Amino acid sequence: MERAPVSRSARFETVDYFTDPSLVEDPYPYFDHLRSQGPVVRLPHHGAVAVVGFEEALAVYRDTDTFSSCNSVIGPFVTFPVPLEGDDVSETIARHRNQLPMHEHMVTQDPPEHSRQRALLMRLITPNRLKENEEFMWRLADRQIDEFLANGSCEFISEYSQPFAMLVIADLLGVPEADHQLFRSRLGTAPGQVGGEQSQELNALGFLDDWFERYVRERRAEPREDVLTGLALAKFPDGSTPDVTSVVRTATFLFAAGQETTARLLATALRFLAERPQLQDELRARRDRIPDFVEEALRLESPVKTDFRLARRNTTLAGVEISAGTPVALLNGAANRDPRQFDDPDELRLDRRSIKDHLAFGRGVHVCPGAPLARAEAKASLNRLLDRMDDIRISEEHHGPAGARSFEYEPTYILRGLRNLHLDFTPRIAPS
Repeated sequence: MERAPVSRSARFETVDYFTDPSLVEDPYPYFDHLRSQGPVVRLPHHGAVAVVGFEEALAVYRDTDTFSSCNSVIGPFVTFPVPLEGDDVSETIARHRNQLPMHEHMVTQDPPEHSRQRALLMRLITPNRLKENEEFMWRLADRQIDEFLANGSCEFISEYSQPFAMLVIADLLGVPEADHQLFRSRLGTAPGQVGGEQSQELNALGFLDDWFERYVRERRAEPREDVLTGLALAKFPDGSTPDVTSVVRTATFLFAAGQETTARLLATALRFLAERPQLQDELRARRDRIPDFVEEALRLESPVKTDFRLARRNTTLAGVEISAGTPVALLNGAANRDPRQFDDPDELRLDRRSIKDHLAFGRGVHVCPGAPLARAEAKASLNRLLDRMDDIRISEEHHGPAGARSFEYEPTYILRGLRNLHLDFTPRIAPS
């Protein structure tokens, strides 16, 4: 006798979000399934709790006293050398934090150390520096488009979004141009690989540290009039001088993370445009709507689809009891489509009220410091792409016809991003 097929809902009851590749291409039905059980749901694997509600995720982001960021890059696979026992594990976290992956970087740090490191970073991302960097973006956008425009087609991620995002952040930090390609070749694997062995490497950005340490030491010994000198001589808010390691870790994390969000955002935006010819026409005619389009692209396809926290102490969220030591998965990709917060949550709407009210960049003390940079990159890119490319469309040769598209996504439970995006278009005008 043949077995009856298992319904999708029944399969969702037992599926492992962190290892099952079937959820990579389209996680949103699974998110809807979780939401049907409530805004906070206990998952069947790895002792994790998932937060799919917008307000609930916001509450976790803002409560650093209850929720630690120590596991933000390893999620439910965090391991300590001793059991996490008792009603409050804050002391255990503090004692063994330096044995966790990426513990040196601010993404895993909690106040007050996080506050010191973030203040150092914000001395690098100043309004004046961002303005100078934005002028560079517009020139760079044309330079990248020049490389493929005459072809009438491109693989957008490798030919535009990835090199563009890397060169923008390199310009912001003053990385010597001779070193750009080396870094690009080394920054290739997304964190949180689904179904793969979870890396416990303490510092995945170690190779960058070596280079930035050289930059910082050289500039401290012989200051120049460049960005790296400003980086090397930056001070903490109390006027003290950070050790070289602190400066290096701040710079390398910004350099690596600053590329991820933007490259994925740009690919998502171009996919939306290529599938909506009327939207292309509207944005060409109304350039003031481009920022609204960027926000909707961020909300609908949040580049960080899952963030993580670890409960320090016993607590309750939306009626769900969470024990100290429990990994909490903040499903930003789900929270950004919470119907309690967003009307028609699965629709792209440029007229949405409070259009920036999403969690694509997180919230609270860990809100993405590069958010203004990513938005500026998207604005410059979309303006120049719309200026110079007409009739942008999805390549049917690579992705199939309308109604039967096939796209490949990065196989990670942390990030949401296309692996490739093939476009066809009609070259429009020469650069002006």
